[in-house]
Amino acid sequence: MNYPRFRFSTAVIAILAIAAVVLPTRGSALQLYARAGRPGSNAVANRADSLPVAASAGGAVATDSVGSPASRKDVFSSGEKGSGLSGKVFARFVMPEDWISLASLPGASVSNASIQGTPTTSAETVFTMRSFGQKVRAWLNGYRLGYWPEEKGRLRSEAYKNPDGFIEVTADNEDTRVSEHFRLRDFVSHDQKEVWPKYVVLREPLLDKLELVIADLNDHGVNAEGMRIRSGFRTPAHNFAVRGEGSARDSRHQFGDAADVFIDQEGNGKMSDLNGDGKVNFADVKMILDAVERVEARYPELVGGTGLYAYSGRSGPFAHIDVRGTRARWVRGVYKGRSRRVTKAHKATAKATPVKKVASKS
Repeated sequence: MNYPRFRFSTAVIAILAIAAVVLPTRGSALQLYARAGRPGSNAVANRADSLPVAASAGGAVATDSVGSPASRKDVFSSGEKGSGLSGKVFARFVMPEDWISLASLPGASVSNASIQGTPTTSAETVFTMRSFGQKVRAWLNGYRLGYWPEEKGRLRSEAYKNPDGFIEVTADNEDTRVSEHFRLRDFVSHDQKEVWPKYVVLREPLLDKLELVIADLNDHGVNAEGMRIRSGFRTPAHNFAVRGEGSARDSRHQFGDAADVFIDQEGNGKMSDLNGDGKVNFADVKMILDAVERVEARYPELVGGTGLYAYSGRSGPFAHIDVRGTRARWVRGVYKGRSRRVTKAHKATAKATPVKKVASKS
């Protein structure tokens, strides 16, 4: 007796394999993306107990992130559901090869060259990045980046590997919200102001940590809605140019996982008196460190460095926060003012309680 024979071509097998990957549910797509991420990748972690219980879909996007603390609170109190441990990260930064992991997101529009697409079911915006391989020497598309430590043969650890890619910033997308309190423009390197497009390295876990620090301070009675980014991403070229101002040679700012922040409650561009003692000093910036300690204790996957800077320019004291993956703490400028002179009283205090100053941590 002859039995029918079934023959499957390699093309049919390939189609079935692609369908199995491209057609999972929304939840499994996000899990797939998380599993695909390498250590130090952009992907944020999620925990059920950290996400908002109820969140509205969509919501208006404000046209300006600068203003009084009250106006900012009104703008960003929409309750939109994002991703991350905070539930307040509204951007995903993916490489072209990661598109398939996001393919099943309903309504997602993932386009080439950092063009943004907003899924209709959430407040998230997906950016596809330019590959690091598109960089030609120190340049990318007319924007000067410089050279990362690995390119110069100074790879200290995996945390200092070259970034995977770059987010393209244009005049049209610089106002895009990347988290509840921050916009893409907040993290642009401070050099080359007239050059477009610009390119940024920015990791989602940093946004997540900053949002958690804001929430923690608010929960402890400190109004942190006015947190500002003093310095976000720095191109290696710009980082080298500001070495004389205390920037570390291999600063974490070059890797998109660090930000210098201060809390401006009055909207005047300066650090505020957080503890209400009538002075703006080291005691105020230390309150940010206290919040970081509590956040890292709860979410050890966001551990990183925190540096306190007591005096610096017009904005006053500020804190450096990063998600490098290992704990680091340092203090600078506690006993020295702008004149860099130390009073006799401060000398006596410094002898009693010396503070180790580490310039290479940031």
